[in-house]
Amino acid sequence: MAFSTGSQKRPLRQAIRNAFVGPQLTAFLPAIMLGAYWFGGEGVLLVAAVILPALIAFTGLLGTGTGTGARTGRDAVTGLPGRDQLVRHLDATARSGDDDGAARVGIVLEIDNFTGLESQYGESGTEDILRRASERIAGILRRDDFVASLGQGRFGMALEKTPRVDLETMIQLSGRLQDALAAPISLGGARLLVTASVGFALPSRVPEHTGEAQLAAAESALAEAQKSGPGSVRAFARGMRPRVALPDSLGKDIVRALEEGQIRPWFQPQVSTDTGAITGFEALARWEHPQKGMIAPGAFLPAIARAGLFDRLGEVILFHALTALREWDRAGLAVPTVAVNYSPDELRNPSLFDKIRWELDRFDLAPDRLTIEVLEDVVARSDDDMATRNIAALSKLGCPIDLDDFGTGHASISNIRRLDVNRIKIDRSFITRVDTDRDQQNMVAAILTMAERLGLQTLGEGVESHGEHAMLAQLGCGHVQGYSIAKPMPFAETGAWITEHQRKIGNPPRIPRQAS
Repeated sequence: MAFSTGSQKRPLRQAIRNAFVGPQLTAFLPAIMLGAYWFGGEGVLLVAAVILPALIAFTGLLGTGTGTGARTGRDAVTGLPGRDQLVRHLDATARSGDDDGAARVGIVLEIDNFTGLESQYGESGTEDILRRASERIAGILRRDDFVASLGQGRFGMALEKTPRVDLETMIQLSGRLQDALAAPISLGGARLLVTASVGFALPSRVPEHTGEAQLAAAESALAEAQKSGPGSVRAFARGMRPRVALPDSLGKDIVRALEEGQIRPWFQPQVSTDTGAITGFEALARWEHPQKGMIAPGAFLPAIARAGLFDRLGEVILFHALTALREWDRAGLAVPTVAVNYSPDELRNPSLFDKIRWELDRFDLAPDRLTIEVLEDVVARSDDDMATRNIAALSKLGCPIDLDDFGTGHASISNIRRLDVNRIKIDRSFITRVDTDRDQQNMVAAILTMAERLGLQTLGEGVESHGEHAMLAQLGCGHVQGYSIAKPMPFAETGAWITEHQRKIGNPPRIPRQAS
């Protein structure tokens, strides 16, 4: 959430921290939500459902996965511990030995062009960026992992007892961190896209088994990554082929990639928590460069934005998503819907509605087969007339509307209902550790209670463990999406996955209806 805060508000934040503790407040959240709705109407419910969770996240009451207890030397903006604590943590885990066969990994991430962001957005703006970045990093890592602020947009991490440590695993994790930071940030009415570079040190390649040596190795890898440009990844290891960055000079490559089919959607399934049945797939943009290999969205989406190509990207993803639906239908595979994300810029395009309706007609698909995903901050802006009209028109046409990353923006209840939002996607930051963290359970329960009262469906996104999946089902979340179900996959792999999944749950294929 992009909080408008500055140094003058820190005393208030500290006072709130001193007045409450997380379990005391969040244990009563479901009751607060119900009471707000029944006794205060929608206006009070908005305060309970949006402002209160924001306040909790703002004051750090839910924690950030950085360790237990308040310690000295924490960063004033993010509340994270500093470099000394990270070194001591790495040093302690390095000296403890790998008696269980697991290893501890050091990783360093830095927001690209952070100095430029400071110049452009000032102290208050960059504080918002840092807070959002720390929340998103915490949402990717596990409870026992350790995160520290190293200053100037740099974060250090100690990945605790990682059972499998190899280049592929670490590259995937680095990409997930980059993708998390790449989600748009609303800042002063602007839509900011952030990239980050990552360096990590495989323990087997660090000569000295000390925390300082491991952190220094990760920082050396980061320095090498930054030489390649924004959005790069480098390991402190020989023989690695680093992830390729996207400097502005590759703008022509992006145009060519869109025209030649290098950028296509990969598909991640969404399933019912009740039956396990497939309820849809989300189409996620991926770029497979013919020379440079797979390039993460966190690297190329900012370049797409700079080149003004989001509309063209949307057209490409929509075409391939509807093609996938048609092919699944022809194969007799049960995929009710496919979801396509639309950026605020795309939603402001006056021709968007006509383009989508034309494509649905061309593929002879009913509108309810295409789910439109929009960010919460788009719904929050009631003055965004063109985007509002497009969303309302698509909803009236019959396209389900999903509200993405719910809980991280400022959407009002009245706007959600006015635009006929069908489903809210609960952000990963609320889902992580929900199976073991009582605060997270109470927060999710509060969101689900609100959604039920408003007649909204719910989907938990970023579900990465069977425990999280089971807890969401127990709490009443209708749908889930994440690595616990399946990673995003190219279209060519979806048929086999669907068939195998249907076999496991005993659900025979059902061909969805066509447009009438």
